[in-house]
Amino acid sequence: MKQKIVIKVQVVCDKCRTKALKIAAAADGVVSVALEGQDKDQVVVIGNEVDVSCLTSSLRKKVGHATIVSVEEVKPKPKPDEKKKEDTSKKKVEDKDKKGGTENKCSCPTPLCACPLPCYQSQLVFYDRDPYQPPCTIM
Repeated sequence: MKQKIVIKVQVVCDKCRTKALKIAAAADGVVSVALEGQDKDQVVVIGNEVDVSCLTSSLRKKVGHATIVSVEEVKPKPKPDEKKKEDTSKKKVEDKDKKGGTENKCSCPTPLCACPLPCYQSQLVFYDRDPYQPPCTIM
């Protein structure tokens, strides 16, 4: 379960803010850490099954006074509709039908031709060394 935790921390300087962010990021299950609020005094932690009380107590020990503002469950974003994907695939099929349904193939005799049509000829592979000999020749 993904959670969004907002903890208000009493910070005075940028060094304290950085320290609070490092402590929050080191906690188990944390995915992201950010600062919010007018004075950048709220640490926002998003993560999976984060222990809120342990995180707050470690912030109190190492930074200063910390209070839990809110703990919310983060709902996953809805996935794009599959209908849109199907519509795009149908459009591609319709475009092929409008063009004639068959693709023109290259009839060039050379393996590397410069014509605009797609070539469907087999490609040759050359090896620099004999594949049956070991790669190490020191002996």
